[in-house]
Formats: sequence, structure tokens, C-alpha cells
Amino acid sequence: MKYLLLIHVNPATWESLHEEERNEVFRGHSEFVRATTESGEMVRTEALADPSNSATVRVRGGVPAVTDGHYIEAKEFFSGYYLVDCESKERAIELAARIPDARYTAIEVRPLMNQGGAEI
Repeated sequence: MKYLLLIHVNPATWESLHEEERNEVFRGHSEFVRATTESGEMVRTEALADPSNSATVRVRGGVPAVTDGHYIEAKEFFSGYYLVDCESKERAIELAARIPDARYTAIEVRPLMNQGGAEI
């Protein structure tokens, strides 16, 4: 089954980390990619640019309205993901716990589904 491991970051928490702690997070991501690639569970991973580079599109009355920047009023933002293919939700949760950001923020585990609504 495929699971999306969504990484949410709190900028205030990230800024409070010392340089060595940040470097440890980066090293941890490299190790996570290596381990899940070797196990055959890694499908894909991407990091996202800072939310200040985003745009939000809403269509109201057939007219698109575009707002620059992050639209959700929240302390955390979605910063990247890992797409893994593993045998169970429990294994996906185990993998999510190995993502170094999990020590400082939330990792959301969501199964993928096909157009018929079945998990894939």
C-alpha cells in the first residue's frame, strides 16, 4: 500500500534550533532516504518552497481570485513529503517516526486511494 508522509513545519520551532540540530535533521533525511530506498519502500520525495512563494486560487461565481502567499492561518505549514510503498499502516507510521522532523513537529500519514476510493 502507498502512504504519503506529510511533513508539517513550524517556522518558530525550526528557528529555535541550533545549527547542529538543524544539520542533524538534514543528515537524518539523507539516512531516511538511503534506508527506505534500500528497503524498496521509497517511491518519491519532494521538498516545497517557502509558503511566501505560493499562490492560492479560489473561484467564486466563475471568477478566479488569486492571493499570493500562504492562505491558512496556522503556526505550521506543509513543507514536503515522502511517498512510500509499504505493507501496512503500522509500517507507514513506523517510517514516519523515523523522519527527523517528527522530533519537532507533526508527520501526517495518509493512504493513497484510486478514483474508486480504494486504498492503493
